[in-house]
Amino acid sequence: MTVSLNTLTDTSIITDAWLKRSQDDLFAAIARIRFVLEKKIAVKKGEPFEEQVESTPQKQQVDGFLTKLCKSFSLSEFERDILLLCVGLELNPSWGDLCAEIANDPKQTYATFSLAMSVLDHSDWSAFSPASKLRRWHLVEIGAGNALTASPLRVDERILHYLMGDQHLDQRLLMLLEPIIANSVQIDSHQQVVNQAIATWSSASNDNQLKHLPVLQLCGEDVASKMAIASDVCSNLELTLYKIPANLLPHDLSNLQLIAQLCDREYSLNDIALLLDCDRDEAPNQPQDMAIGYLIEILQCPMIISSQTRRRQHQRTILTFDVRSPSVDEQQTLWKESLSDLDSEIKDSLNGSIHELVSYFNLSPTHIYNASLKAKSTHNPELNHTFHQSLWEACRAQSRPRLDELAQSVETTATWEDLILPSKEKFVLHDIAAHVRQRLTVYEKWGFAGRSRRGLGISALFAGSSGTGKTMAAEVLGNELQLDVYRIDLSSVIDKYIGETEKNLKRIFDAAEGGGVILLFDEADALFGKRTEVKDSHDRHANVGVSYLLQRMEAYRGLAVLTTNLKNSLDQAFLRRLRFVIQFPFPDAEQRAEIWRRAFPTLTPTLELDYIKLGKLSVAGGNIRNIALNSAFIAADHNEPVQMKHILQAAKIEYIKLEKPMMDAETKGWV
Repeated sequence: MTVSLNTLTDTSIITDAWLKRSQDDLFAAIARIRFVLEKKIAVKKGEPFEEQVESTPQKQQVDGFLTKLCKSFSLSEFERDILLLCVGLELNPSWGDLCAEIANDPKQTYATFSLAMSVLDHSDWSAFSPASKLRRWHLVEIGAGNALTASPLRVDERILHYLMGDQHLDQRLLMLLEPIIANSVQIDSHQQVVNQAIATWSSASNDNQLKHLPVLQLCGEDVASKMAIASDVCSNLELTLYKIPANLLPHDLSNLQLIAQLCDREYSLNDIALLLDCDRDEAPNQPQDMAIGYLIEILQCPMIISSQTRRRQHQRTILTFDVRSPSVDEQQTLWKESLSDLDSEIKDSLNGSIHELVSYFNLSPTHIYNASLKAKSTHNPELNHTFHQSLWEACRAQSRPRLDELAQSVETTATWEDLILPSKEKFVLHDIAAHVRQRLTVYEKWGFAGRSRRGLGISALFAGSSGTGKTMAAEVLGNELQLDVYRIDLSSVIDKYIGETEKNLKRIFDAAEGGGVILLFDEADALFGKRTEVKDSHDRHANVGVSYLLQRMEAYRGLAVLTTNLKNSLDQAFLRRLRFVIQFPFPDAEQRAEIWRRAFPTLTPTLELDYIKLGKLSVAGGNIRNIALNSAFIAADHNEPVQMKHILQAAKIEYIKLEKPMMDAETKGWV
C-alpha cells in the first residue's frame, strides 16, 4: 500500500441513494460471474447459450465499495472475479449447485481455486500464493482440504459486510481495539504538538520515497492530554482513532502478524489510525516489549504511541513529542475557564484562591476540570465550608488514586501543640512550611525558576532515634498545609536486581507529581549509607540509586522528607543536596513530662497522674504513646481509671520490648 491519509471517500457523506447505487453495482458484477458459470455449464452439456445484452451487467455508475476495495488493494481482474465468486455464494445459495455441476461432484457446493482457474478469464496462478492480495489481506479464506486448489474458498466476513455497506471492525479486532472519545486540547502548548504532528504526517504522505508514515510518540505523564492530542491529530486528517493496549498484545509472532494485517486492512477500508497505549504497564516484561517492537516495525497504518518513556528507534522512524504539564499561566487560565459559570458572589470570594491552587497542585487540564466539577457538585453552603475549601479537597482527591497503590497514606491530625521539640527545630519546620506556601511566588513571580530548574525541589532530612517525632513532624506539616502525606518504606523499594530500584522510585515520584502531596521516605539509611568503594556492579548500582533519588527530589514540585535513625551513616555529599536537615533530639525530662500531658485523650478517665514523675521514664515520645495506650487497656480491663500503677505495668512491658533495664530512679515514688 502507498503512504496515504485519505484512501477512501469520507463515509460520513454516504447517503442512502449512494449506498443503493453501490449495492446495485455489486449485484451487477455478481450477475456477470453467474452468467459465466451458467455459460460454462451450458458449454459442458453442449447446450446452446445465447449471450443477450440484458444478461450482461451495465457499466458502473458510481465508484462503490467494490471499486474502492479493488483500488485500495490493487486487485487484478482475476482476483476481483474470485472475490465476486465467493460473495455470490454467500448471497445466493443456488450458486452452490452451479459449482457442484461444474465440478461433476454433488458435494462440492463451494468455490475452489481449481474451479476459478477453469471458469474465469485472465487466470493467474500467483493469485493463489500466500503473498497474493487475496490471501495477504485476508479477503478470502481457504478452508480445510487435501489439496490447495481443491480446498473451499470463502469470502472473509468483514469484507462481505463492507461490500454490502455495513461498516464495523473485524470481529478479531473487537477485543483489542477501543474507539477513542476524547476532549479537544485546551492549552496552547498542547495545540502546538497537534500542529507539529499534523504537519509531520501531511509532509510524509507527500514524500514518494517513504514506504510508511513515521510513528508519532507522545511522551509524558498526562494520559488524558495525550489522548486529546492524538484524537485532534486524527480528526484533522479524517482518520478514525482506535486504542490498542500494549499489555493485551499476544507474544507469538503469527498472531501479532495477523493483528497487524487486519489493522492495515482496516486502514485501507475505513481510514483508521492506531494509538498503542503503553501507559498501562510502566514496566513491560521482555516478551511484551518484543511484541511492542515487532508490531511497530510491521504495522503500516498511521500509528501513535502513548508512553511515559521514549522507545528506542530501530528501522521504523519514530518521532517523539514531549507532552508537558500545563505551565503556571495555562493552569490559571484553565481554572478560570472551568469556574466561569459560578455565581458572581462565589467568584468574588475566590480572590487569590486560584493562585494558591496552582502553587500547591500541578494538575492536568482533565484533573482541573474534574476538580472544578466535583467542587461545584458537592459544595454545600449550609455546612459552613467556603467554596475554596471544596475546591481544595477536590484537588487533593485528584492526586490520591495513583499514590494509594504505591504508598501508605498517613493521617494528618497532629498539630504544632502536639509536637514537643526545642524551639530551634520547630523554627526550621515552620520555615519548611513557608517554603512550600510561597514557592510559586519565589520561583515564578520573582524569577528564581528562570535561572535554573535544578534544585527547586523542597527536600528535608529528619534525623533522630526512633520515637523522637520525625513522622509526627511530617503529619504536622501535612495538617498545617492541608496536604496529604504518603509514607514510603525505602526498605521495600530497594530491589536486588539492577535498575529495579530506580523504576520503583520513578513510579512513586511520577504518581506524586500531579498533586501537592508530602512524600515521607522512611528508613533513608537503608539506601543512602556512606558510599563504599566500588568493588563490583552492585556497588555501582547502589550509587546510581542514590543519584537517581537525589535527582528526582531536586526536581520534585512538592515536599519530600527523608527520615533516618543514623544521620552519621549518611554521605556528606548527599546531605549537601538537601535543603533542610533537622536533628530530632531525645527529649529531656521536662519535654517527656509535656508529652505525657498530651498522651491521654480528654475522654480517657485518669486518676492522680504525676506527669513530673512520668517524665523520669527515659523513653522517647513514640514509646510514651505506646505505654499510654497499653495502660489504658489494662485500666479498662480492671474497670478503673488510668492510674500510675497501670502505667507502671505498661512501662515494664515496653521496656522488655526495648530490651532495656528499668532503673529504680525512673519509678521511685510511683506507688
